Amino acid sequence: MHSKYRKILVTCALPYANGPIHIGHMLEHIQADIWVRYQRMRNHEVWFISSDDAHGTAIMLKSEKLGIKPVQLIKKIREEHIIDFSKFNISHDNYHSTHCRENFFLLRKIFSSLVKNKLIDEKKISQFYDNVKKIFLPDRFIKGICPFCYAKNQNGDNCEVCGSIYEPTDLIDPLSVISNTTPILKNTTHLYFNLPVFTKMLKIWIKSGVLEKSVIKKTEEWLKSGLKSWGISRDGPYFGFKIPKFFNKYFYVWLDAPIGYISAFKNLCNKNKKINFSEFWKKDSECELYHFIGKDIIYFHTLFWPAILEAASFRKPNGIFVHGHLTINGLKLSKSRGILITASDWIKNFDSDSLRYYYASKLNNNIHDIEINLQDFIQKINTDIVNKLVNLASRSSSFIHKFFDSYLSSSLDNLDLYNHFVDISTKISNFFENREFSAIIRECVKLLDLANQYINKQQPWKIKKENFNKLHMICTMGINLFRLVMIFLKPIIPDLARKTEFFLLINLTWESIKKPLLSHKIKKFSKLYNRINTDIIEKLSI
Repeated sequence: MHSKYRKILVTCALPYANGPIHIGHMLEHIQADIWVRYQRMRNHEVWFISSDDAHGTAIMLKSEKLGIKPVQLIKKIREEHIIDFSKFNISHDNYHSTHCRENFFLLRKIFSSLVKNKLIDEKKISQFYDNVKKIFLPDRFIKGICPFCYAKNQNGDNCEVCGSIYEPTDLIDPLSVISNTTPILKNTTHLYFNLPVFTKMLKIWIKSGVLEKSVIKKTEEWLKSGLKSWGISRDGPYFGFKIPKFFNKYFYVWLDAPIGYISAFKNLCNKNKKINFSEFWKKDSECELYHFIGKDIIYFHTLFWPAILEAASFRKPNGIFVHGHLTINGLKLSKSRGILITASDWIKNFDSDSLRYYYASKLNNNIHDIEINLQDFIQKINTDIVNKLVNLASRSSSFIHKFFDSYLSSSLDNLDLYNHFVDISTKISNFFENREFSAIIRECVKLLDLANQYINKQQPWKIKKENFNKLHMICTMGINLFRLVMIFLKPIIPDLARKTEFFLLINLTWESIKKPLLSHKIKKFSKLYNRINTDIIEKLSI
């Protein structure tokens, strides 16, 4: 376990700037945010950044369709994204855009070091061209049958069914998504990054503790089949940054998007002069860097990205934390396939703590998919948060207010039970560190069951006036057990944590776990959380 003071930089993958944030994006940002909030509670220096991925053909086409300039589109989308994240209490220190001055300069700087190190080659290739739209087709605008597992309607560069990576020209029966016509092959020249040169370094690096076992296994499969040079250029028309000294060539979005991690941090350093940019990004940095990503972009983050960082003399990440996809009724959420619930639609019907809690109850450090089931969701929130957690505070505080002028007693009724909760905090902090959030929820529910059993057994409602000292200690005990569970859950359900702090007139801090809250005035209990009405399922067409 880490005990020393840590300096940590945390990133989430960059949402694409051509549409709304959906609850699939929110899974990743909530997962990262819980981890970040926990680290801040332990008083480490943590910077949490993300950015809009603002370049590419899709943005150019969408803005064309809307009759506006790409820069107008990405500005509007970024503003919407920031609002969505704030509604779910995602505590980014900076949420930037890859279409920015910092990214432009860093991209050029990194590219020139790749050129200087002779890692860029020019190659003549044949590429799919849409003869109707007069445009070279990016991989995502070509669909066809996977050449490996024969799944239909797969992307131009990877199969969502079997996970294979391939060239668009390998697709069977390719089709242009833009015009729905069969594309033609046309010759063009592109720039390639010499990824195979880094094979040895990558083989060692992936086993250095940065990846979970299942991710190492996947990455090793790619290494075994042999790395290929990576195309980093695109032909105009394209919305992105131009490549210097090459006519009508633009940097491919997958080169400038990960550099967006560095540029979003650089932008934060420009705004906050106390942060030292080089301390975090220099080659031998002792600060920690973690990327939270979905399993569909493992390849870019475990092979391409560390190779680029190595080539450009930047530090590499300490950990890449990969989660599975979000599914509803067994189907993966996908913007392109129209299976999604936007964050703004979700928040109209439920509060943010409920989704955060539900995700936490299903999240751990593996890459299994996470299924949303609305009935299960409603039952979990009503049972755990309303019936067990909030009810514990409500039933204990009513006597404190009624008979003891809202003051807690000077001692506890059962110190052994209190210390049992304190002892569990070590286990819970290990679970937080390792992102085993579902284990935290399980432990907290067990503790709540113990606390409620204790109150039920003591039957404070039956205690007579002559034994009021006992009543005072029992109810103070109930409040203290509630407080401890709320400290454990604070990174997961920040809204309820804030209301609890207002109710108990304290800050919920990790350091205060061992010391019971005694001889302290609390506020009169007012409703901390609303039960979810099951009728809502009929309103939502999920």
